[in-house]
Amino acid sequence: MPARKRKLLPSAQLCEQLNATPKQMQQKTTRAEGGDRDEAQGQEEHHSQYFASNDENGARLRFNFFNQPCVDLARAFLGKVLVRRHCSGAELRGRVVETEAYLGGEDRASHSAGGKRTERNAAMFMKPGTVYVYPIYGIYLCMNVSSQGDGAAVLLRSLEPLQGQDVMRKLRAAKRRDCARALKDRELCNGPSKLCQALDIQRCFDRRDLAADTEVWLEDSEGETPGTREVVSAPRIGIESHGEWATKPLRFYLRGHACVSVVNKEAESKLDVTAKSHQATT
Repeated sequence: MPARKRKLLPSAQLCEQLNATPKQMQQKTTRAEGGDRDEAQGQEEHHSQYFASNDENGARLRFNFFNQPCVDLARAFLGKVLVRRHCSGAELRGRVVETEAYLGGEDRASHSAGGKRTERNAAMFMKPGTVYVYPIYGIYLCMNVSSQGDGAAVLLRSLEPLQGQDVMRKLRAAKRRDCARALKDRELCNGPSKLCQALDIQRCFDRRDLAADTEVWLEDSEGETPGTREVVSAPRIGIESHGEWATKPLRFYLRGHACVSVVNKEAESKLDVTAKSHQATT
């Protein structure tokens, strides 16, 4: 007789259970047993100082934003604000200052190179705006967002912390040694795994819809935009073994920003030469 299959919880529900505090679990039990009684009544609501609450948020970016070619989306992400509604009630916010484009197909550095589809990279083949979270070194996570094109996605490399830095610092400290020094704001999210730790992006966020999710989403920025800084195009990080694709300028960052993970002086010099050449012909 075949063994009965266990019913798997949806990823959002699983995350909710894993993140729930004892008090939150007690509140849920009370509501279930006592009808409409709300044990959370009177708790302070945490609203963003930058934008309205998510339910009435006109700044939130929807499907049309994500529905563009991978390179275009990687550049369009710069200056936008990633928002994470944490289980503590805090809203954690960071401005995107660095991304990488992974084109799928012939891109040998992509997890979907050659059109390879697996259970792990399925999110890369889903509709634009789908979150793709994968582990590296067995302990760290990276967050990507799918774009147009089969198997194409954008890696979020670095953020500038805007709100919730104290919570971010605690989340980062939980993964560091007790004797480690306190992190500066610019060090909280200046790397793909660091930003996942700081915003508590978990593996079960994989395949969520960034255009519709209630715990993580993207907003337009009222502050700095790529138009106020030059965008540098440079080779991607950590893919040296992938031949010619290791040198393609598919990493994009805001020049001069303190939160960029790795500065490429050669790419910036080329940008200066191009700018001078353009000025000479105008």
